[in-house]
Amino acid sequence: MLRILIVDDHEVVRLGLRTLLSNHHDFSVVDGAASAEEALEKVRLHHPDVVVLDIRLPGANGIKACEMIKQKYPATHVIMLTSYAEDEMLFEAISAGADGYVLKQVGSNDLVKAIRCVGRGEALLDPAVTQRVLKRVRRATQQEQVAAFSKLTAQEARVLAHVAEGMTNKQVSQALYLGEGTVRNYVSSILAKLELTNRAEAAAYSVRHNLEKYMAEFVEAD
Repeated sequence: MLRILIVDDHEVVRLGLRTLLSNHHDFSVVDGAASAEEALEKVRLHHPDVVVLDIRLPGANGIKACEMIKQKYPATHVIMLTSYAEDEMLFEAISAGADGYVLKQVGSNDLVKAIRCVGRGEALLDPAVTQRVLKRVRRATQQEQVAAFSKLTAQEARVLAHVAEGMTNKQVSQALYLGEGTVRNYVSSILAKLELTNRAEAAAYSVRHNLEKYMAEFVEAD
């Protein structure tokens, strides 16, 4: 049975959620709380499996409450239940350790499923915000990828791509129609800019930061 604590500053919401959840044999609503401070105290007293937590609370908000709960009671799962779908709140909640993020517009059956999911230790996002999370993650990954090679010129990136394939300086010079000494200078410059010590490290760095994708999107595309 999942032991649940409901945290919302509106008593009517707490009572409504208690009534809804108490209709399910695998749920036990242990208590309710109206503030972050009260929520932390009730978690200490009851050790619930899942805290259903509103983001908008008086005083310290639900995000701060989530952070405090996860720091002191990491085994407790927290699902944010909110009317707000703003990106910053969503990502602040995730950063605070929230296990789930569900909008209050969700249907009762979907809310029950979400609580069970989070209670099993799984992460869950409302479908309405999932695409925004994925877009932000992809954007962050792309920015990280670009930053990894931003110090290199286009030609240095091409040389690095061949080095990552295991080519010698002579082979690189033939592939790019450069003098072998020029390639040697490029390799030295690449290692210095990326703060690497040898070609093996350069190859590993290239794989780790997906140089092939960077080349296709930002170098050869120019």
